[in-house]
Amino acid sequence: GRLAAGPTGESRMKYSPDRAAAYWRANLRLIAALLTVWFAVSFGAGILFVEQLNAIRIGGLKLGFFFAQQGSIYVFVLLIFVYVRAMDAIDRRYHADGKPEDRA
Repeated sequence: GRLAAGPTGESRMKYSPDRAAAYWRANLRLIAALLTVWFAVSFGAGILFVEQLNAIRIGGLKLGFFFAQQGSIYVFVLLIFVYVRAMDAIDRRYHADGKPEDRA
């Protein structure tokens, strides 16, 4: 099969339409899952369920207020790290990480 070349000409992953489609589907599933978590935390916890969450206090702050002001930002930053680790795993699974496929 042909090899897809990167910007400097190095081979990155064996080209196959099925493999590329599976790689893209895995990427989209990951993005959809992470956006769902982000939406649930930012909109759900910060807006929809703020009154129920305000009944819980952590460190003197109402939990709903915390999520509306800071919590969703913290979760978003955490999701960036989760995305990086998960994409590294997906890249390795589909050999899109630039390493030879015959590695151990």
